[in-house]
Amino acid sequence: MFHDLKMNLKSFCYELHTTPMFQQAIDAFISTVVEVVVGNVWLAGHSLGSALALLVGKSMAKRDRHIKTLLFNPPFLSLYKNNFHHRTSIAASLVKGVYILEHDRQRNRQGPQSLAPPWWEFFHFQLNHLLIDVDGSIFGAVYEFKYFAYHSAQNAPRFVVAFRGTIKKRGSILRDFKLDLLCLCNELHRSSRFQLAEQALRNIVALTGPTNVWLAGHSLGSAIALLGGKKMAKMGIPIESYLFNPPILFSPIERIKNQKLKHGIHFTSSMVKAGLAVALKGNHQRSQQEDPFVALSTWLPYLFVNPADPICSKYIGYFVQKNGMEGTGTGKFERLLAARRKLLGAPGRDSEPSHLIPSACLTVNLSESPSFKQAHGIHQWWNPNLKFQSELHKFR
Repeated sequence: MFHDLKMNLKSFCYELHTTPMFQQAIDAFISTVVEVVVGNVWLAGHSLGSALALLVGKSMAKRDRHIKTLLFNPPFLSLYKNNFHHRTSIAASLVKGVYILEHDRQRNRQGPQSLAPPWWEFFHFQLNHLLIDVDGSIFGAVYEFKYFAYHSAQNAPRFVVAFRGTIKKRGSILRDFKLDLLCLCNELHRSSRFQLAEQALRNIVALTGPTNVWLAGHSLGSAIALLGGKKMAKMGIPIESYLFNPPILFSPIERIKNQKLKHGIHFTSSMVKAGLAVALKGNHQRSQQEDPFVALSTWLPYLFVNPADPICSKYIGYFVQKNGMEGTGTGKFERLLAARRKLLGAPGRDSEPSHLIPSACLTVNLSESPSFKQAHGIHQWWNPNLKFQSELHKFR
């Protein structure tokens, strides 16, 4: 499986022709053609195999030997612009690179012994610089695309800022768990890790402009990326963001199994909040610009969730409920109440829930995930056989 994944990555990077697999394929085909008439030979392949068959066929055609070729589900690689799964695979792989960078640090793997570089070198990125927390752990990285000048017209990023999630190893577990708790308490924005991340993002955007930057993160890292993306969006600077298994805070109501009862509670709660919002409106006239949903409306992050992952799966219900509230006309009161929470909160305290976003492209993994490790893992998002459904939830 790992070898096939490696070959898929080579295919994504237009380097399949450099592999021993391709060399074996072309050698086998040439030896076959030598023994028989060209017209009696067919080439065929499926998926990765069709990429090999296509390369072999092109190589033979350059020798003026045209072979009948049948290609089933051949990969089509428009490097960035039109290939959503490829863009997703790149972002997920770069996040994985941050995980391996921290593993390398903890195990003192340096130079040729380091296992991290292939995760970005496959896609022609180079490591620009590391993001290091106060405890010395590597929590993020800034990658630079080496061939940006040749692919800028395809919406390729020049820089990708990526953040890892929690690592349950001695060298980082205490710090990561502390940040997990801050995330649960909606206090992650106060941490040094987020402040370092935000400053790095601001510096990169100032250097190259927002359209040339991607944000990416997994689990705790996606919570950091989400906060950073929201802050930039509120300044009118939306960043293309890939958020894998982002944590979402939810109330005990979400544990209710009866969907009709749960929906009824949500609806009643929203109507009560709407009444409170109307009452507050009389005392505090606020401009539309102070509505947090309006301020974030230009930002459309990509969220990747798995229904079997309790850490992120509530985003599915969140957008269903939000769309339902918009449909009944109470959505605007929900947004008004969110603004009031900021107004009436303690001085210097941002009480807006970190997961509160008005719009997103929500991608749900429809493949079976028999364990939490599989449902929450970053590896699922670069799987070439991934079954998924994407839906745009747009602010209205």
